[in-house]
Amino acid sequence: MVSQILRRVVNSPRILSTIITPNSSRSYRSSAIRFGSFPTNLQRRQLHRIINPSSNVTSLLSYGHHRPTFYNAQNQYLIVVGSQTRTISIISVSRFVLHALRIPAAGVTVGVGGLAYANYKLNDMASKSSDLLSSITNGIKSAVGSVEIHVPEFLANIFSSKSGPSVTSSSIQMESDRPRFIKKEDENNNSSDSSGGGTGATAAAATVGAATLFSMNEQEDEDVRNASDKSIPAQDNQFMLLTKKLIEVRNILMSIDHNEALRLPSIVVIGSQSSGKSSVLEAIVGHEFLPKGSNMVTRRPIELTLIHTPKSKEEYGEFPQLGLGKIHDFSHIQQTLRDLNLAVSESECVSNKSIELRIYSPNVPDLTLIDLPGYIQVTNKNQPETLKDKIVELCEQYIREPNIILAVCAADVDLANSEALKASRKVDPLGLRTIGVITKMDLVEPEIGSAILRNTDYPLHLGYIGVVCKPPTNRNNQKNITSALMRHEEQFFRSNYVYSQRGIQVGTGTLRRKLMEVLEESMAKSLFSIVGAVQLELEEARYQFKVQYNDRRITAESYVAETIDSIKHNFKDFAHSFGKPQVRHEVRTMLEQRVLDLCAELYWTDSKIVDLTKASADDLYWQYKLDMSSAALTKSGIGRTSTQLVVDVLMANMEKLASMEPLNNHPDTSSKVLNFSNEILRNKFHTTADQVENCVKPYKYEVECSEQEWADGVKRSIILLEKELESCDKALRHIRNTIGKKKLRAAIKYVLDAEKEEAKRVQARIKDIGEANSEASTHTIPLAALISSVNDVTEEGDVEHTRLHFNPKVLERAREAIFLRDRSMILKYRLAALKSRQCKSPESKQYCPEAFLNMVAEKLTYTAVMFIQVELLNEFFFQFPREVDNRLVYDLDRKQILTFAKENPHIRKHLELQERKRKLEEVMEKLNYLVRRQRDIEGRKGPANL
Repeated sequence: MVSQILRRVVNSPRILSTIITPNSSRSYRSSAIRFGSFPTNLQRRQLHRIINPSSNVTSLLSYGHHRPTFYNAQNQYLIVVGSQTRTISIISVSRFVLHALRIPAAGVTVGVGGLAYANYKLNDMASKSSDLLSSITNGIKSAVGSVEIHVPEFLANIFSSKSGPSVTSSSIQMESDRPRFIKKEDENNNSSDSSGGGTGATAAAATVGAATLFSMNEQEDEDVRNASDKSIPAQDNQFMLLTKKLIEVRNILMSIDHNEALRLPSIVVIGSQSSGKSSVLEAIVGHEFLPKGSNMVTRRPIELTLIHTPKSKEEYGEFPQLGLGKIHDFSHIQQTLRDLNLAVSESECVSNKSIELRIYSPNVPDLTLIDLPGYIQVTNKNQPETLKDKIVELCEQYIREPNIILAVCAADVDLANSEALKASRKVDPLGLRTIGVITKMDLVEPEIGSAILRNTDYPLHLGYIGVVCKPPTNRNNQKNITSALMRHEEQFFRSNYVYSQRGIQVGTGTLRRKLMEVLEESMAKSLFSIVGAVQLELEEARYQFKVQYNDRRITAESYVAETIDSIKHNFKDFAHSFGKPQVRHEVRTMLEQRVLDLCAELYWTDSKIVDLTKASADDLYWQYKLDMSSAALTKSGIGRTSTQLVVDVLMANMEKLASMEPLNNHPDTSSKVLNFSNEILRNKFHTTADQVENCVKPYKYEVECSEQEWADGVKRSIILLEKELESCDKALRHIRNTIGKKKLRAAIKYVLDAEKEEAKRVQARIKDIGEANSEASTHTIPLAALISSVNDVTEEGDVEHTRLHFNPKVLERAREAIFLRDRSMILKYRLAALKSRQCKSPESKQYCPEAFLNMVAEKLTYTAVMFIQVELLNEFFFQFPREVDNRLVYDLDRKQILTFAKENPHIRKHLELQERKRKLEEVMEKLNYLVRRQRDIEGRKGPANL
């Protein structure tokens, strides 16, 4: 019987065999005959020598570290059962018991339990043989994908019992949509009771091998299954690379613009509110990161990009639009999404401005998902009536081709009422790019759930997948919920055999694999079309860059350096143009104006000014006037006023510099320049003012004057009075031209007559009041009341008389013309006095107060400017360039530099076009690589298919 089996092995076109060396526990399959392959000549010769009765072949049963091994003791070749059948020895049983006790335990109780478990396994191994073979084939399926394994009939006979049905290839055929964790029940558990015969020995050997294999690897399989639950499913490397590269391309294209021609497909998640959309996405990611609440919390599309990082255990999220960096706390991500969604007002409720989120993790597949607001049926009182239509329009924008639609429906809701399926039917009537996800499968009966998943009522080409998405409450402090959720789903679906039938897809793991397969297929179809669109955009960008900028490349750093150099250059030009002469001019102008004000206040309005030239040298009245005016000039706070004047002039020039190129395009930087300029000047202000005050203090008590200083003072006074006279004449001419000479002359005459009449009335009234004083002793009328009544009557009569003849504005201008005329006359008089022989020497200073005050002002000017130059200007000119470097260059990071450069519209346009060209070139390089790779793969598949 064994010889016939071995001949069938040699002649069989497809066999399964394993060669294992006795000195090593490692199993290598390079020389094995696999499924779908033919035996080599060497393998045929080896099997032929084994079949030859003349050869001395001994069949030994040996145990490796992991799997039972059959081998030739002499030649150490192929493992196969010989022509003789050997029963299980006591030593083999003891070895089996020892290996069965590998599960960590302590004490005699555990040992007794192991023996009982081994005895149970020996009695039940015939029924486990079919499960063993199914487990092996399922393991191969998980490694190589969806395949059909045809088992030779002789192996099926070996692993079948005498009374049980034969295991054929059709009975162990694997379906791609069947869950790995659901095992098929064997109807007959008594195959170990087979009697003697040729098949009995074979079944016994198979029983021993299966029992050993199952017992030794039970814990190992459990560990592998737990580990696989925590990571993404095994995937094809070609598929992973294509999807990952195209997702990178999609992210780059999204950063360029939102051109529809440059869009790659994404998975759009739609469904009604409370249908379980958020739970499905969180089950895929493995973390609770989406906002939840009774109110409508998803108000903006969330473009979620999952990036698989197999070389890193770090899990974090990023918001590229916000620039928050890596966020490892997923509750922080949840709160950020909630804030961004609730930023949309209640009146608007929905916004089409998307939120971009990227999650990096070794536990997520490479996917691009878009979560949209859920469909609603009724709006509340705070929501607009058009909210339902706005949600429908927003979803229709995203579910267009080439995007994939993930229609989420609850199992406890009739699919006929599903808004998600209704929307998908509009844009995808054949269901070619729609995946149905049925959530809350634990809320319906298994028969009802299986009927929904069978895809008969509302068929979809990509089918329906049932999920529970409800992780257990006890997670053992695990941050990632994927493993706990999948174990919970496994327990639920395993407990209901109806979910293991053909054509039913269940589980989050199945959903993840399905999404990856569909997205990869859709991206592969869009590869060549996106290459053409990118090529056109790249050619246009290159053309524009050549025409507009002649291929001249710039960087944000170079522009910042150029701007800083320009600021320093402009400031240097200002420093050279604003030195001590300019400061002296500003201070002298201020003091000269102060001299004019003092002369006008103390001398020019005095009615005795006409007698000044005739007064004696010892006249105390004019000496007192001169001392008072000199004290008013020297004790008026020259240090503070002069320093403040220079600070104001400097700040005015800095404002002018900040408004020039290139700072006119950078308002924030201009504000910074003005702020630290003012800070530098404020820090030196008090020191400079005190120094100036201390230096001008001697002039408050005595002012010495030489002949030359007096002569210079007289000259400057003459020039000053001539300028003042010219200003008065100019203003008077302007009034005459505005009103007219005749009208102005009449108004002036009227004003003078009115003043005379008023003066007469006042004198007459005062006389009457004087006469009334004699009666004041007999009457109780107060004198102040009488004077007030006289003034009131006079003012009323004057106003009434004025209104009868001229406009008040004309009279006001007439009074101004009278003042200018009188001032001009006084200035001419004083000019004549300054030019006379009386003002040639300093001893006549009481006759020429203008010259004396001007000489004092000049001394104050020179003293103040000297210390302002040293204490203020030099320090400011020294500190400003260094503060420019410290405040505008060294404190900027890369992002701030780029923002600064883009504030200039011309530079922003240049940088954006340059960046667009660079990114398109990068995308084109990646796409060209993928196209070449795809063609190589298709080229290798072509000859293989032939």
